[in-house]
Amino acid sequence: MTRVLVLYYSSYGHVEALARAEAEGARLRGTNVVVKRIPELVPIETARASGVKLDQAAPIATVDELPDYDAIIFGSPTRFGSVTSQMRSFLDRAGGLWAQGKLVGKVGSAFTSTATQHGGQESTILTFIPTLLHFGMVVVGLPYDFQGQMRLDEILGGSPYGAATISGTDGSRRPSAIELEAARFQGRHVASIAERLFDHAAAMEDRAWPRRAGQSH
Repeated sequence: MTRVLVLYYSSYGHVEALARAEAEGARLRGTNVVVKRIPELVPIETARASGVKLDQAAPIATVDELPDYDAIIFGSPTRFGSVTSQMRSFLDRAGGLWAQGKLVGKVGSAFTSTATQHGGQESTILTFIPTLLHFGMVVVGLPYDFQGQMRLDEILGGSPYGAATISGTDGSRRPSAIELEAARFQGRHVASIAERLFDHAAAMEDRAWPRRAGQSH
């Protein structure tokens, strides 16, 4: 069975909510989906004083487990138009996996949350993409098949690069119905692509087996 990891960092719960929606979408494909989060780097006293959501149920991920999945959907809020230091630190620790080619051929995708409509919706996800390509991953976005991202009747997050939400400068706005649906669509789409790659690789393996078996005698 295809395995998908939804891996996120969330300060105030907005990315956490999108992560759950991504997982719901991926599960619609009958996929084995795991949701985990990035460790917090901010001291606990500072996090409490800043209102960081510390009761998130998702377990903490480790770098070493990343090769166990066929697809990884990364989620991070924006910090000055880029990913958070928490997510960047986690990815920087994956140098050993990069050196060994452990993530080559796996599917990678990303989603985000920003305080305002133009606060890094696209640039944050774009900063993910070079890293995913260096890992050798197959990058998947949110195609225009999801036509909700083209709506003009409300302010909303999201782009062809990936799902997104807008939190408001005080964090009071929660992900809208259409933003959550975009995340579900992305999760389902990623799982679908991963299934196709997994099935193709398995078919090629089966096709090559008789020849390799003959050579071994």
